[in-house]
Amino acid sequence: MAHRLLVRRIWTLSVKYLRCLPASTSSFSTSLRSSTTPLSFLSPKHTLPRSLPHTSRREVSFNVQDHEDFTERVIKSELPVLIDFHAQWCGPCKILGPRLEKAVAKQKGKVAMAKVDIDDHTDLAIEYGVSAVPTVIAMRGGDVIDQFVGIKDDEALDSFVSKLVGQ
Repeated sequence: MAHRLLVRRIWTLSVKYLRCLPASTSSFSTSLRSSTTPLSFLSPKHTLPRSLPHTSRREVSFNVQDHEDFTERVIKSELPVLIDFHAQWCGPCKILGPRLEKAVAKQKGKVAMAKVDIDDHTDLAIEYGVSAVPTVIAMRGGDVIDQFVGIKDDEALDSFVSKLVGQ
């Protein structure tokens, strides 16, 4: 809702601004207008002179799609990887997930985080001995470094991630 209001406000102000400019003296308005057709923002021929600032957000975690994806993105990863074994129905998993992502984001790209839904990837859960969720496994170079089961506080999570990175 707020986004819609912001876009509407920008749209209204930009159209009012363009209408106030003299057609012949402003290079801004003449660059948008052709001599034979009026300016229309709805036609695909015309574009705004500048786009709104765009910020890209780098994801700190990814969902594992299948066993091949797990092998490629986790086991063969050059970065250390935190693996969050979770389930949709698990209440503690819903609490731990965002806190883990926050701890991983603090490392600014030094560690990746893989999310594995145990209902979708039972084979991976069995392979890594997951008997309860949430289970978090720290892996570096394809080897399991450390793991824990359950919820931890933010300081313990930061410490766990820092230990994986080697700080």
